Amino acid sequence: MGNDTGFYAPLAYSAWLPWAGLGVLVLVAAWLAYVILSTRRRPDMSAAAPPAPPSDPSSLKRDYLRRIDVVTADAAAGRLSARASHQELSLLIRSFVRDIAGIDAPRMTLAELNEQNIPAAALAVSSLYPAEFSPGPCDTDVGDTELGDSVAVAAETAREVVRTWN
Repeated sequence: MGNDTGFYAPLAYSAWLPWAGLGVLVLVAAWLAYVILSTRRRPDMSAAAPPAPPSDPSSLKRDYLRRIDVVTADAAAGRLSARASHQELSLLIRSFVRDIAGIDAPRMTLAELNEQNIPAAALAVSSLYPAEFSPGPCDTDVGDTELGDSVAVAAETAREVVRTWN
């Protein structure tokens, strides 16, 4: 035991260990690329071309005027609350704009509506906002006659948008 100093030389790593590390790095990079590419927004090709205007706008107007009358009758009969009535009327105005002009108004905010060239519809929708989005239930803080008047005024605003559309 001539050279027994208690020192042991380091062991050599196996030749496959660096290749395994490189493989793990490649797998992580591939997974990261997949996550990034799969979560990116893709352009919607169906929204590229707006729908053609209706061939008979007068029948479309009659249909929407009838729908507004149904909402008004449901509110008067108590089947719809004032808030639900205002929300329904807002949706009808927005849907009418979509159907007659091809503008996707049901998905737009009020600011986006104001940016479009539809001032009557934007003004009508903005007039419905207080009853739609008041903090408390709007059915409890006013009397029945005021509720009926509120829905009737909102319905007339919606009718005016439909009637005066060019």
